[in-house]
Amino acid sequence: MHKDPLALTPEILLLLGAVATLFTGSFVPRHRQWVARLPAAAALLGAAAAGAATAAGEDRTVYAGTFALDGATAAARIVVPAAALLVLLLSVGRVRGDRRESEFAVLVLLASLGAVLLAGASDLLVLAVAYLLATIPLYGLAGWGRDARGAEAALKLYLLGVLLGVAMLLGVAVLYGLAGATRYDALHTGLAGAPEAALAAGTVALLAGLLFKAGAVPAHFWVPDAATGATVPAAAFLTTVPKIGALLAVYRVLTVIPDARVDWRLLVAVLATLSMTLGNLAAFAQRNPLRLLGYSTVSQVGYLLMAVAVAGRGDALPALSFYLAAYAVTNLGAFAVAAALPRLDSLEAYAGLGRGRPWTAAALVVCLLGLVGTPPTAVFVGKLTVFSATWSGGLAWLAVVAAVNTVASLFYYLRWIAPAVAVAPGSRTEDPPQAAGTPVEPWARGTAVAAAAATLALGAAAGPVLATLPASLVR
Repeated sequence: MHKDPLALTPEILLLLGAVATLFTGSFVPRHRQWVARLPAAAALLGAAAAGAATAAGEDRTVYAGTFALDGATAAARIVVPAAALLVLLLSVGRVRGDRRESEFAVLVLLASLGAVLLAGASDLLVLAVAYLLATIPLYGLAGWGRDARGAEAALKLYLLGVLLGVAMLLGVAVLYGLAGATRYDALHTGLAGAPEAALAAGTVALLAGLLFKAGAVPAHFWVPDAATGATVPAAAFLTTVPKIGALLAVYRVLTVIPDARVDWRLLVAVLATLSMTLGNLAAFAQRNPLRLLGYSTVSQVGYLLMAVAVAGRGDALPALSFYLAAYAVTNLGAFAVAAALPRLDSLEAYAGLGRGRPWTAAALVVCLLGLVGTPPTAVFVGKLTVFSATWSGGLAWLAVVAAVNTVASLFYYLRWIAPAVAVAPGSRTEDPPQAAGTPVEPWARGTAVAAAAATLALGAAAGPVLATLPASLVR
């Protein structure tokens, strides 16, 4: 079996962190539940550090070829724990003092572990197990607030997750039956002569579960409901971290499907087009900032799927990895602003934010313009590299569609930015702006400012970062 536990150090740290957090929360009194967040934060920091330390190692597989250690896994090992740590930071004000405070951290750790395993799975059975580990904790996170809206969000997430998870398992069974193996290296060989109709059915069924995790069309219906029904920290996690593992898993598994037998590239390109277009169109009419961000994440996955459509090209994987990191920090920054001002439940309620809370308003502007892809933010570089890879990969029409959607998305982001930074003509400076008197949550505000600074720093350092990202996968 080529056992090598040290090769899985980041994953082991996440698992041990979840166990330590659970036990700590079980034995400390309710008013000191914050102590349980310490092992959780330490585990996330340790996992990210271990992932960075092992990123430069030789590409290989471990445990009889069922788990890959390569560029895609290295990206997930760094980005997922870092994103989960930001979620813990922005959640402090919301979860502090709650009797389920430690449970929130445990669910975040377990779902993060599942996302990393999804990205590194090199066997269909490991992929299925990782899907369950990455999905089941999300049900608890969606309903963590124990209110009616959270229960509705959790139920919708559960029903779609079960339905599409069963479809994914059916796809695993079909592909196994066609190839006679579950390991990706054997699948690549065994599927070369498979019947096209059966291969297409198995591929579509397998993608159903992974696209649900990513929040792509047509499995996107849960995203806006979860963004508004769950607590803001849970919504931030649900719309960010699962995408990382799911999209890297889609990229990896599709590279073993012979595109000469099944034109999965066209299928992914069509799904990318539908995701970015429907996400943008639905976001136009939204007045609730969280629901707007929910549809924004649907559109963002459309841009990310562009890199998957040209999977196998030398520049596709680095572009996808960088874009995922850029999207994660920028999206979490936008949610952190919403978490810092939980009483503002409409875009108009942010009126005058720039006068009353200049740092929070600055973070909001940077993150929202970053999601558009405005230089010098990291998402700008991510979109540029993905668009370039798509154009060079023979899908110029998809790059054009994405460019049009990017311009269109500016409209609804500006609808949020405008009231936050505008000053009404003739208004007296001594009049407090609408958002100025709203209490602000300091941890979430600090996280928002840090995320905004990080997206600018990552954009400025994009050249050296992209140069270090590997371009190939190992089977």
